[in-house]
Amino acid sequence: MESLSWSIPGLREDPTMCLRCRSAQLLCGKPVCPILLKYHAFERTLPMVGGTDLDGSSPPGVFVGRFGYPSVSLGPLLSPEHGSTELYDTPEEWVGRSVAEVVGFRTGLVRGTTRMRVTDAERPIPLLEELQLLGIAAGSVESEAHFRRPPRGHLALSDSTPPFGPSAPIDRMRLDVRRVDPHLDRLSSDTDANARIAVGELYHRGVRVSKIQRAFSVGTLGRRGRRRLVPTRWSITAVDDLLSKANLERIRLLPELSEIEVHRLTALDNRWLIALLPGSYRYESIEAWYPNTLWNPNTTDIVMMGDHEGHDGRTTYASIGGCYYAARLATSEALLDRNRQAGVVVLREVHPGEILPLGVWNVREHVRAAMRTPAERLASLSELGERIRSTFTIPLDRWLRTSAVLHEARTQRRLDDWLLTRGARALTS
Repeated sequence: MESLSWSIPGLREDPTMCLRCRSAQLLCGKPVCPILLKYHAFERTLPMVGGTDLDGSSPPGVFVGRFGYPSVSLGPLLSPEHGSTELYDTPEEWVGRSVAEVVGFRTGLVRGTTRMRVTDAERPIPLLEELQLLGIAAGSVESEAHFRRPPRGHLALSDSTPPFGPSAPIDRMRLDVRRVDPHLDRLSSDTDANARIAVGELYHRGVRVSKIQRAFSVGTLGRRGRRRLVPTRWSITAVDDLLSKANLERIRLLPELSEIEVHRLTALDNRWLIALLPGSYRYESIEAWYPNTLWNPNTTDIVMMGDHEGHDGRTTYASIGGCYYAARLATSEALLDRNRQAGVVVLREVHPGEILPLGVWNVREHVRAAMRTPAERLASLSELGERIRSTFTIPLDRWLRTSAVLHEARTQRRLDDWLLTRGARALTS
């Protein structure tokens, strides 16, 4: 078995932890040993690869790295399995799956790598032309690839992108693309439409967000002379941001929600509560990470972090990163479905069962799933406080101290409340 790169909570302070534990005591605080989870996933994949040649099926999938930008590493994601592997790179279908299942999908994909300049998207060499065609394919693609060396068992982990498995530099490949998505094909041929317009049109024609992000990343969208390869991590957040901004332009013109609405969900040891508040649009996302969770490995305290925007949006990048924009897209879709604008508060409590970073899809798709649950309609902010208290382990007062939108809702009187009070006084005078 090849060596595996991994960060275990507390391992930096005690390098003997894993040796002493050997998965029996779970000293890192995880409910499942992350090393064994990875090992069993690679144990299935690596023997199927073998050597420097691989033939199988691509979901389709392409990954573009960000290190060394504007020279980036990119290449196909290939499965040694034949047939339909589309599920392996379709996060919209992963809600309800376990961490082990998602890791299994992703470690089943071998990443081929080669370096190119981001501006090569305008005048692609044959290998990049193949990757761009893969980026707009309509379904799984049979493929053959030759690597410079056997793929190595390194599990790439990121808080923005889903994990994937072994990788190796790729010399050549052959793809059998039978069908391309007609909407992606048309917009890739339209060199007069800028990327924002292309992304929006694809979305409104029902193309999945993950497919739009893939096409955006391989430089098939945008005006002639402006097309670029975009690191996958950046393309995910860019598409979430562009689409949610376009949704919000419509939402700000809608009637206001008249009552408090709450949606709750528990998935992958994450607890979610999304509250819609009466009034004009504003938005906030707060994450709370327990000790021994992925991004809070070496403390004994719960770490909470959030960011928010007012009615007119924001001009700076959110401090909590891509998750902010993924949840904003999901909640903006829900507001459009209701034909209402409202204040939106997304609360997420992350428990130690989140043993691997699975990517921003985890937020987008689970907030979407939460918004599909039956709404709890509440009469007051005190009832909302009770729902927060019963949903989370963290005390209510910590959420209230962290939240700007909830603080505003509790302390700021609205103009129509003042007018109603004044009218009532006039009637009794």
